[in-house]
Amino acid sequence: MPASAAAARARQASSASSALLTFGRVAAMGTVTALILIAGVWASWGTAQHVLLTKGREQGTVRVTRCGDGGGVCSGPYSPVSAGSQARERVVIEDSVAVAKGRTYSVVLKPGSGDAVRSGPAGVLYAWVPLGGALLLASVVVAGGLRRTRVAWGMAGVGVALLTAAFFAV
Repeated sequence: MPASAAAARARQASSASSALLTFGRVAAMGTVTALILIAGVWASWGTAQHVLLTKGREQGTVRVTRCGDGGGVCSGPYSPVSAGSQARERVVIEDSVAVAKGRTYSVVLKPGSGDAVRSGPAGVLYAWVPLGGALLLASVVVAGGLRRTRVAWGMAGVGVALLTAAFFAV
């Protein structure tokens, strides 16, 4: 009898340590996942706030006349569309694959500056691209660390859909 009692205590200790390790893994991977997603939203929000919250902001179009000044920006004259907005000879828009010299884009101006951000569906999708990448990265952590494959596939699917929609919209 005493041998079976010792074996039972050993199983309880093993079970308790296993539960503690599982809790630690879930807590650590959950924290990593949350940090990745928060970083994705934070990186996206810097641009997305100007595109989504347009009330009271200057809206118009910019015709890109110059690109590649070495700073990764394009520039051109701004034509206002919204009430209270004023025409400008030069505003700056980020030089990316989505901007080409000689084309006209609908934009929203950042308050207090001459910086423009693309607006409309293409601008909204392009602003949320960092979140799409964060969703893809977090899906790997959720699948491997949290062992929640269905949730991970869902996150990856949303991330791929966002990135694909932004690619075709821009």
